Amino acid sequence: MTATSAPPVDAPSPGERIVDVELTDEMQGSFLEYAYSVIYSRALPDARDGLKPVQRRIIYQMSQMGLNPEKGHVKSARVVGDVMGKLHPHGDSAIYDALVRLAQSFSMRVPMVDGHGNFGSLDDGPAAARYTE
Repeated sequence: MTATSAPPVDAPSPGERIVDVELTDEMQGSFLEYAYSVIYSRALPDARDGLKPVQRRIIYQMSQMGLNPEKGHVKSARVVGDVMGKLHPHGDSAIYDALVRLAQSFSMRVPMVDGHGNFGSLDDGPAAARYTE
């Protein structure tokens, strides 16, 4: 007598694993999950230090560049370029906006960056990155 292996009784066949789902329902659910994850991981400040990830990357890169209170100022465009090239490849405007916010005394409780130049006011926006240090 030869032994034959029969499939287990409760194993689903390959056709049973496919679930029909309405495209609109799946898109709504997936989009909401993605939007929540983006807001949670990028847009909301961290409760530990109050910084967003891009702001934390700016401060880290400035320390890697050796920018501290004892050193002179460098152009904001250089900091933005280094952050974009090494840590945050999502466009320079988002990085510069976060850098400006770190230098504004009316935006942060304690300004984290000593900015020189026009970093904006309550009534007006900041100058371009090439004009600020």
